[in-house]
Amino acid sequence: MPHDCGFLADHLADEQVSLDADDRDGHAGDWGTPEDERVRPEAVCWPESTAEVSAVLAAANERGVPVTPYAAGTGLEGNALPAFEGISMDCTRMDEVIEIRPDDFQIDVEPGVMGSAVNDAVAEHDLFLPPLPQSGDISTVGGMVANDASGAKTVKYGEVDDWVLGLEAVLADGTVIETGGRAVKTSSGYNLTDLIVGSEGTLAVVTRVTVELARRPKQIRGGRATFPDLDAAAEAIAAAMQTGVDVATIELIDPLSTKIANAYSGTDLPNVPTVFLEFHANHHVEDEIETCRAVFEDHGAERFAMAAGDEMEELWEARRNLANAMLAYDPPRRPAKPGDVTVPISHFPEIVRYAKARGDEYSLDVTTFGHAGDGNVHYNVLVDPNDEEELAAGREISDDVVRRAIELGGTATGEHGVGQGKREYMVEEHGENGVETMRAIKRALDPKDTLNPGKIFPETADGERLRVD
Repeated sequence: MPHDCGFLADHLADEQVSLDADDRDGHAGDWGTPEDERVRPEAVCWPESTAEVSAVLAAANERGVPVTPYAAGTGLEGNALPAFEGISMDCTRMDEVIEIRPDDFQIDVEPGVMGSAVNDAVAEHDLFLPPLPQSGDISTVGGMVANDASGAKTVKYGEVDDWVLGLEAVLADGTVIETGGRAVKTSSGYNLTDLIVGSEGTLAVVTRVTVELARRPKQIRGGRATFPDLDAAAEAIAAAMQTGVDVATIELIDPLSTKIANAYSGTDLPNVPTVFLEFHANHHVEDEIETCRAVFEDHGAERFAMAAGDEMEELWEARRNLANAMLAYDPPRRPAKPGDVTVPISHFPEIVRYAKARGDEYSLDVTTFGHAGDGNVHYNVLVDPNDEEELAAGREISDDVVRRAIELGGTATGEHGVGQGKREYMVEEHGENGVETMRAIKRALDPKDTLNPGKIFPETADGERLRVD
């Protein structure tokens, strides 16, 4: 049923609203949305203030028009896809660094500020935001908050949620709320900040974020280790974490992923299981490096070497490029479904073995890489999307890996969010009572289901919405 979005002109300037086909096509999905699953919104708008967000949401809610918040479009699970058409609300023009308080290790920003811009803004104070994802250069703070993102340094510093102190956010009916504050801890009332972080724009649109910062460590060392086989590398990582090695980043890349990275980035990584490492400390960083070296060598590491700054940056650049490298490697082959499961660290070697074994059963390439120190595995089953049998096998393998991760006490998504892609696993992971509690919260805050409908909840896969009758 078409939605009349003409009311946008009552609240926004002409240049803030578009019905243009190109703009609508550009907001029909995110980075992970296949072409045949994209959905055009009926209008795109670019609010530039909290008041404008509030006015648009209130008017849309009154008319029952869906509004899907949109940031940089770098999501992988269809989080920003306008499943029921309506309005795509692009918040990237709200890109102001509002205030820096270096003495309190804090910064206030609007949601459209890029993650890397936060670090640029506080660099002169020798501060940084630790939990930035690998896509921090091209993704916004608002998107990171919506998905509760995390990245390579999560093993030491935690995820975005651990660094958000407070939010300004607008509910579906236009009500503006403030959550949290500037204090680094509180036990006052319900934790509304944590409720909104990770809710993927289904409960509120974030318009201001207060995040805590960290002092940049005096000692930063990076390097890599290579292993004779993938199992040994995975076991070494688990052992290092269990030993308590204080490592800031510990990333596993399998031989196929290094081959793909080399082809795309022009690097010359050996096509063997490789672990990238980074250590942060103010004192005695060499002690941690040597402890890690000993653990790795006990597990058969063939090479363990620290790298110079330029070499390390080249290695990390190759890692950051892996998502694009997968698409460019062997067209038309591409990942069947994005995978980002996380398991308890003791089960990390098992989930890596399982993903590879399932691929071998179908003679399909499965890449495994990711933030191994916190039990996170990014995996891709490479298939020809034009081959129905191969595509079905790839999706089956992906599903099996997710379900195995949940069986091991893990999660269907460590950092990409649920969006549309992971809805089917919600009951398996959280139980029907857990999911029904989430539905109750959604209905309480958004009874007409106008905020990013079609996400998170299993029944929306059948085109239903969660509106209160």
